[in-house]
Amino acid sequence: IPQGFSAVRYHSLMARSPLPPGLRVTAWTSDEIPMALEHLERPIWGVQFHPESISTEHGAKLLENFRRLAKLDQRSVPILNSDAVISYPETTETSTWSVFSRKLTDCPSTEATFCSLYGESTSAFWLDSAGTSAGRFSFMGAADGPHGLWLSYSTEGQQLEIHSNGKTELRQTSLFDYLQTELRQRRCSSAELPFDFNCGFVGYFGYELKAECGGRAAHRSQHPDACLIFADRMIAFDHQENAVYLVAAGPSDQRQAADAWFDEMQQRMESRLPLPQPAAPATPPDVDIVFHPNQTHAQYLDSIQKCLEFIRAGESYEICLTNQMSAATAVPPLDYYRGLRRSNPAPQSAFLQFPQVSVACSSPERFLKIDTRGHVESRPIKGTLKRSANETEDRKLRETLRTNVKTRSENLMIVDLLRNDLGRVCEIGSVHVPQMMEVETYTNLHQLVSTVRGQLRRDASAIDCLRSTFPGGSMTGAPKIRTMELIDQLETSARGIYSGAIGFLGLNGSADLNIVIRTAVFSGGKVSIGVGGAVVALSDPESEFEECILKGRALVDAFRPFMSGKTS
Repeated sequence: IPQGFSAVRYHSLMARSPLPPGLRVTAWTSDEIPMALEHLERPIWGVQFHPESISTEHGAKLLENFRRLAKLDQRSVPILNSDAVISYPETTETSTWSVFSRKLTDCPSTEATFCSLYGESTSAFWLDSAGTSAGRFSFMGAADGPHGLWLSYSTEGQQLEIHSNGKTELRQTSLFDYLQTELRQRRCSSAELPFDFNCGFVGYFGYELKAECGGRAAHRSQHPDACLIFADRMIAFDHQENAVYLVAAGPSDQRQAADAWFDEMQQRMESRLPLPQPAAPATPPDVDIVFHPNQTHAQYLDSIQKCLEFIRAGESYEICLTNQMSAATAVPPLDYYRGLRRSNPAPQSAFLQFPQVSVACSSPERFLKIDTRGHVESRPIKGTLKRSANETEDRKLRETLRTNVKTRSENLMIVDLLRNDLGRVCEIGSVHVPQMMEVETYTNLHQLVSTVRGQLRRDASAIDCLRSTFPGGSMTGAPKIRTMELIDQLETSARGIYSGAIGFLGLNGSADLNIVIRTAVFSGGKVSIGVGGAVVALSDPESEFEECILKGRALVDAFRPFMSGKTS
């Protein structure tokens, strides 16, 4: 390895001088901190930097050298295969389901369509690209088809409630096992569609599901840990081609029932669905919406200081600390979302409606996208700056975000974490990073975004991938499992839906899930908004708090049209 190379330094140990006589320093930083040692009498080498990091030069060569040198010494012991490697059995199940579709060349407003067809539904979904250039397709539907249902799940005791045809069935089983079985039994392809989603499960996975994905149970959410709709009928909007697809899935002999639904939907859409006016706010006009944080300013700064102490002690490299703001409100959730998608459009937006909770999400971040060929993509966001109305200043802000050492450190650690998570279920050597720390600009913010891709193993499914990677590393920090334990100590309540994922699991093995950020959760006359940020060794507590305020501002401001007073 040549003298003078770049390495990623995740410091958790320090070697003090003078070293014992049996050790020799073989790599060091420009300020003479030891980075690698070798034992002079035994085949032992140690490095303080991370050769496996995407930004470490010559990492593969270093590991190759280690293997070669170890084999040269007769005292070396063979490297055993780790028993932590996940393996999944092949399935031989066959399905009798098919997907039917009809294309309409006249594309009505997605907003008018959802409000007219599903606005009054007790369980409905709208996966909404919100008119952004990055989003071509939007999907919507409800649990009202002949095979439709909706479910809620609590990870405590693995309690699953399945609601269908006015009846409720209770099961005690893992949500992931249930989804794995149901998707396998109904698996079917849809090559004629220009998008991957061909009906399936749609909804949210809450953060506390970490207890079934390698983490521990700590706080109990006031909402179900997951709510999902099984959509056997849905409407897809192709914003690029200005077309609509009506899609239905069911047993192969039910083509006639699908055609009848297509006829009904086509007739309704051709009748020009009206766009309802937002409901008049039930809150008196002289009443302001006042948000109260779970942790006050002082408490949050104290939590950041504790994060820095954990980092200095070597317990973590990066801790994604969050806070939640809540307020009483009578604003209808759908009317709020209609305004939010205009004021803060984002490619991973969504609106979910369930009997006890509604979710208005304007997330810019993709957690997992899996296509029908098993190609996996994750696009973590770490690094945020507010935009400027001045074009020159705005360009300077973009460059500041792109080059800032602290921000790049945050982003890099999550990229490395995701490479590890995906490596557990992807083909060896397939995980790669085609986009590294590029600035993407949205209506109100600049964000630093990376892209990690891989190829699922043939014996691994979308559910296996979800289990391996949930919750998204951009909402935990690194190393993941230990850092989640620290978060459980620092945060006083459950994150709930915030920090989880919203999206779909298709009948053809596909999936597309976001990271639940920039999201308002409505329930019982209250609304909550989660905010947070990554704490690293270079973090300034007050700046971290200000970043949280910035991230929540667009969500709070979206309430202003419903009030004559102010929000705070």
